[in-house]
Amino acid sequence: MELSHFDENGNARMVDVSNKKVTKRVAIASGKINIDEIAYDAIRNEKIKKGDVFAVATTAGIMAVKKNFEIIPMCHILNITHAEIKWKINDTPDKDGRYDINCKCIVECDGKTGVEMEALTGVSVALLTVYDMVKAVDKSMVISDIYLEEKDGGKSGHIVNKL
Repeated sequence: MELSHFDENGNARMVDVSNKKVTKRVAIASGKINIDEIAYDAIRNEKIKKGDVFAVATTAGIMAVKKNFEIIPMCHILNITHAEIKWKINDTPDKDGRYDINCKCIVECDGKTGVEMEALTGVSVALLTVYDMVKAVDKSMVISDIYLEEKDGGKSGHIVNKL
């Protein structure tokens, strides 16, 4: 497999996609944050002093999708046609009395390169924003299981990863 982010002298470069065809690209990334019962109650009852946790975290995730090329050096600027953040709170505590909040980021574009990095960045920043907003209540939160769940488009076609 050729490493396309390096030139013949081993110098880093952005991949040349000028000869690739424009296709519809879709990527879905997932992750979760594990919180204690106090944080769970504060979020559920909208008692976080910084505001609506999911509204702010959703906005942050979408902004991160759009700015991904500014964060990850070799990513291309893409014309994102759709970005969405979805949340699911597990209302049943685990064996330690803690709760998972699952996040999913869906990104689409019509382009010459995929949106996997945008989806992964979006879910990461959305979860980091939850952490930031809730850290005064819970110092033991854990962000985990961030991965590319699914992608479609381009040369590799449709791929599904199950964690």
